[in-house]
Amino acid sequence: MALINPDTLNLEERVIQTNKVQKTHKGGRTMSWSILVVVGDGAGYVGVGLGKARAIPDAIRKGVEAARKSLVHVPMVGTTIPHDVLLRQGGAEVLLRPASPGTGVVAGGSVRAVLEAAGVKDILAKSLGSSNKVNTAWATIAALKQLKRATDVARLRGLNVNDLVSRAVANASRAAEQEDSAQGIGSVVSDEPVATTIEASAPAAEVQALVAEASAPDAQTTETPGAVVQPVEAAAVSESTPTPTPTTEGGA
Repeated sequence: MALINPDTLNLEERVIQTNKVQKTHKGGRTMSWSILVVVGDGAGYVGVGLGKARAIPDAIRKGVEAARKSLVHVPMVGTTIPHDVLLRQGGAEVLLRPASPGTGVVAGGSVRAVLEAAGVKDILAKSLGSSNKVNTAWATIAALKQLKRATDVARLRGLNVNDLVSRAVANASRAAEQEDSAQGIGSVVSDEPVATTIEASAPAAEVQALVAEASAPDAQTTETPGAVVQPVEAAAVSESTPTPTPTTEGGA
């Protein structure tokens, strides 16, 4: 997948968790902070980072930098995700399911923060494993990376998308893919934009060539004014049909 330039996106930052850490040395204790941050533009891009520093502002800055470097694109269909996904990473296990419009984000903890930052409006999510917010956030990002539209799966298998899913799902996947292509976003299985917009120009060129060839004989067969031109079909019929010879009733 192509690298994502965070400077071209309008990213919003959100702190998920702040954790105070103490390390005991020979001469005393050292205080530091570990902060989990999520960034997203609300239109499909999201990233999570963990920052550690002696002061809270420095830890947040480091977390934001780490999150901007780990951005991923979520292939959505409308306001939800394309299909169910269940992923386990470490002690965390996250289940994501698509939902109908108007459902909202049914999730909690760091899963909700990541999904809202990504711009998913309707989804059902459940954390089935550890309640640790850091591990749950990593598991959610890994689950979002597993998502593929029906058009992506059909492209990988070399099949028509209508042979895999229903017509409504296929049309929704195509519409979502065209929206991403208009913004210069490639599909999950390819770094280039959607191939349909590129392949559409080839038939148009062939049609123009055929039109030029068809118009060329007409331009060459120009007759002088006043000349009588016999239609081609009539001439062909007159040549192929022999003229009948008259016969008499009393002939032999």
